[in-house]
Amino acid sequence: MKKLWIILGSLLFTAAVVMGCGSGKEQPKAKVEPVNLTISAAASLQDAAEELKTIYVSKNPNVNITYNLASSGTLQKQIEEGAPADLFISAGKSQMDALAQKGLIVEDSRKDLLGNELVLITGKEGNLTGFDGLTDASVKKISIGTPETVPAGQYAKETLTSLKLWDQIQPKLVLAKDVRQVLTYVETGNVDAGLVYRTDAIAGKDIKIVATAPAGSNKPIVYPMALIKSTKNQKEAEDFANFLFSDEAAKVFEKYGFKTLKK
Repeated sequence: MKKLWIILGSLLFTAAVVMGCGSGKEQPKAKVEPVNLTISAAASLQDAAEELKTIYVSKNPNVNITYNLASSGTLQKQIEEGAPADLFISAGKSQMDALAQKGLIVEDSRKDLLGNELVLITGKEGNLTGFDGLTDASVKKISIGTPETVPAGQYAKETLTSLKLWDQIQPKLVLAKDVRQVLTYVETGNVDAGLVYRTDAIAGKDIKIVATAPAGSNKPIVYPMALIKSTKNQKEAEDFANFLFSDEAAKVFEKYGFKTLKK
């Protein structure tokens, strides 16, 4: 009988230990390593991109987003030379085409994200009233992005050529490294006029829009987006790309003057 009580006691003790272990605090979950995404994006996306980053990271705290903002041509060259990038958003199709031809993007991921317009701007107190006024002697300096590397500069050249002004204003041109530099030149009064995207003009200070490039004077302004083939974070990059097509992101893009395109 005594032996039975000893056995029962042992069983009860063991059960208590097991139950005690089960009722204790849960073991801490394994820490999720943060994912670092590098987004190479056209400089004209600067303001919208920062707001979208804030929204996305608040909902996905394990994702860190770093933007590399520059002219699309500069970003294209960087990617060709092996610079780290998970996603590329270009302000022109030719830069994306160049990467596609070299097999550097995930072809199935390429989609047109946004549209934009080219506008002529001047300082708030400027007297310029239209494109024809660019040939006037009072307009001494006109800034555009470098056409070979800056899509906005290429669109500007197309527009000015279409309007038969390109040859006439050559001596007045001040070339910029990206469209945001053009905006800064006009804001600071270093040039009398500049050609930028409407989205940049909206963000500008002490400037005004003089005219919009006539329909058909330049190729349609479209921002294509694609995953870079060398990304090590394909799923996370895809998730962020999908977010950029969401209704929530569309409201942000439209706030800054972009035209959203359907996925």
